[in-house]
Amino acid sequence: MTETAPPSPVTPEPAALVSCMRDEGMFLLEWLAYHQAIGFERIVICSNDCSDGSDLLLDRLAEGGALTHIRNAVPPSGHAQQSGLALAFAHLAGTEAEWLCHIDADEFLNIGHGRGHIADLLAVAGKGDVIALPWRLFGDAGHQDWPGATLPKFLRCEIAPDPETISHKSIYRFRQFKAATDHMPIHPRIDNPRVCNAMGFRLQNAALHGDHHIRFHPADRVWRPRAACINHYAIRSTDCFRLRDHRGRGWHADQGGKYALDGHWYRRANRNEGKNTSILRHWPATLARMAGLRALPGVATAEAACFDYFVDAKAKLPLL
Repeated sequence: MTETAPPSPVTPEPAALVSCMRDEGMFLLEWLAYHQAIGFERIVICSNDCSDGSDLLLDRLAEGGALTHIRNAVPPSGHAQQSGLALAFAHLAGTEAEWLCHIDADEFLNIGHGRGHIADLLAVAGKGDVIALPWRLFGDAGHQDWPGATLPKFLRCEIAPDPETISHKSIYRFRQFKAATDHMPIHPRIDNPRVCNAMGFRLQNAALHGDHHIRFHPADRVWRPRAACINHYAIRSTDCFRLRDHRGRGWHADQGGKYALDGHWYRRANRNEGKNTSILRHWPATLARMAGLRALPGVATAEAACFDYFVDAKAKLPLL
């Protein structure tokens, strides 16, 4: 007889998912549907300076009740994620949400506990104030051209990260902090906030007192991918990666050549030596939710416009 995971526990402290996006319309429905499928009932997306029509797609999704869309007017010399997180903090302060998880459109929270739902993670590791979530880097799996979806097409990844270079995201009790960066909350309102890995074991909290750290310590103790991690599809296909230069970066205004093919970030993030398919247990539920989202008024048309933008922008790229 095949064993089945027990039902996910009810989350007594609701969790919200937050993302700051620009020109991510082609990937949006899969990302949204997946995170709905793992139990995020409140999703807030702050968009800024969109060219692909994804802000209009977000408007249609918001009208259909699928998410909250906040237009993020980034101040001069400001950072899109910094101002977006401030807007999200202010919005969520008036809701029942206790936990906040901030990730990007190329990041998917992959939970191993129980049925793989957010409630399963919080039931194991939610006794403190912050849960550290390590990145697992997924490569292009040999795709030169966008294959139509992320989760079933990009299954090659790093086997294990270098503790000296691994980055972390987090889910945290946002009311306990004054602000956050793209990786973690900062400036605690409480003394000695408790940081745990995805198994509930305590980590150091020094990073929470800085201005912009990207990892918790000891880093090797955070790496518990069978419990939870962030699948980071930073490369996807070659054509998608090349177009990222046009979108810009969320925290740093300067590009610094980050999105150059065969540049430092490309070589670091394009990891294909291993394979992991654990996230696919949620693929049927994701597909079903994507169909439901596309049935909302105006969503399918708005999404198609984002695809048209991609095709046109790709045609204008210089030949390699």
